[in-house]
Amino acid sequence: MKKLLFTAMLGASVFAVSCSGVKNAKTAQNQRSEFLKMKGDWQIVSVNYDKQFKVKPFDDGIDAQCFVGSHWRLIPNNWTGAYTVNGGGTCGTGFTQPIKIDVASGNTFSFKKIADGTKAKQNTAGYTLTLTSQTTDQFSLEQNIPSGGENVRIVYNFERTGMK
Repeated sequence: MKKLLFTAMLGASVFAVSCSGVKNAKTAQNQRSEFLKMKGDWQIVSVNYDKQFKVKPFDDGIDAQCFVGSHWRLIPNNWTGAYTVNGGGTCGTGFTQPIKIDVASGNTFSFKKIADGTKAKQNTAGYTLTLTSQTTDQFSLEQNIPSGGENVRIVYNFERTGMK
């Protein structure tokens, strides 16, 4: 009788764990399908942050406002992309930066820069942002950057420019 009771409890435990695994897999799949909607060409239409701080995101050496008008191509089916900053004025010369993108869990969007001649797995440093809103033709990413001993919250607002 004790063996039967033990076997029943063990079976119930295994069933409970397997069901939570299925639930987690479904959640991850739903998050991935939402992320796949970001496939295409996007432009940053505004960057919002406290202007009293001088913020230079993504280690590009340019002010956050230089990213307004930048073009981003996201290709989530192979987790790649690139962004192009137009340059001009205090933003220096324009450039294109290849990136490797990822959506870790929930609303976490991350990317790392890929230098010419290197593979993504050789670069372990990257940037993590939070997806704060998303529609078919717009989304916003939020980043917290340390500046002057404080964290500055930056919001990048994107609009679709092509390839749905």
